[in-house]
Amino acid sequence: MNTLNKIHTNKISRLFALIALLLVSVSCNDDEETMGDPYFTIEENPTGLSVDINGITQSYVVRSNQSWEVVAQSEGEWVKAFPNKGDDDGIFKFIVEENNTFDARVMNFAFLVNGQEQPALFRIEQEANVPFITVQNAEEGISVASAGGNFQINLSTNVEWTYQIINGDWIQELETTETSIKLSAEKNKGTERSATLTVSSANYPALSKSVNITQLDGSIVLEEHFDWLTYGSTIFYTTSGEKRMDSWTQDEMDRGWTSTPNTSSSNQQVVYARTGFVKLGKTGYGGDLISPKFLILDEETNVKVTFKAVPYQTKRGTQDDNILNVGVIGPGTTSVDAFTISNWPDYDADPNCTAVWEDASATYSFTITGATAETQLQLLGGDFALKGVGKGKNRIFLDDIKVEIIE
Repeated sequence: MNTLNKIHTNKISRLFALIALLLVSVSCNDDEETMGDPYFTIEENPTGLSVDINGITQSYVVRSNQSWEVVAQSEGEWVKAFPNKGDDDGIFKFIVEENNTFDARVMNFAFLVNGQEQPALFRIEQEANVPFITVQNAEEGISVASAGGNFQINLSTNVEWTYQIINGDWIQELETTETSIKLSAEKNKGTERSATLTVSSANYPALSKSVNITQLDGSIVLEEHFDWLTYGSTIFYTTSGEKRMDSWTQDEMDRGWTSTPNTSSSNQQVVYARTGFVKLGKTGYGGDLISPKFLILDEETNVKVTFKAVPYQTKRGTQDDNILNVGVIGPGTTSVDAFTISNWPDYDADPNCTAVWEDASATYSFTITGATAETQLQLLGGDFALKGVGKGKNRIFLDDIKVEIIE
């Protein structure tokens, strides 16, 4: 290689070395700009947390450009940090559980930044609980169907407990857990009866809690007041807010009432929930109400059906047709096939449509001969297809349905 080429090659080598040096310098400067001075703070600079017996989940915002960690300073499962570490800005929370003990408790947490413990600790304090026993429905009591069956009493307590039942030879225990007593009631073939269940603690006698258990009269096959329906208005002509049966909640359907899908109206169940009662039908289409089965019956039995009904009338006084057909699904024969519901509402005297239900004219009754556990009551407003029939409307309001055994 001649001297000229050697000089040229040396110049190129020195040039590349200079470029590499500059790149390393720029890279270092960029790193210094990215990192900056180390810092770690928690927004608003909290130093501790006081918590009542119910516990809490409290979030905090971390501002940092370094790795950090939250570390408990003693053993304990009642409080934890989540997540307990991070690399830069982030959010973590302290999760404090309910305190069912009778001791106040304290936990200190340290913050480690790049492995170095910070000078201040974060202190969490929780109040001590007091002994308690709470029994669900203790005030209102528990009602058991005359047909008997299983039921459950739920409770909450932080002490050891036992229970006893007074006058409850018709009640048997199925299972007891920390939070419930599962029981079974025999079928009641007589008058209404009641028992008292008391939950107590030997160590804290003053905590004793009692609940009254009542079983309905054994002659009552079915009794429904629809007080679990809370839709729309009590005023008959105000239809906003009412809820058609095929839109009821699962809990409401679990009550056992149903309706025949109306094939003339897109298979809708044309029964509407109101505030404490139901409405059968709509313009052009009728709806029926079908009861739960008479499961309490263990043989062919004669029963009496009593119900309250009011026919539909507009605010201006226009009246629907007012025929209510009655029948059964399954065994049994009704004493009548239909009623003419003629106790029309008086909106001037009774604007909220509450007094009309209490009038004697609102109550209707009939009998079913040969009913069994498979029998269901069926009440139909007019017919399913009403277009071109009479006035084309046959809406009926129903409430307080009762089925009882007769001799």
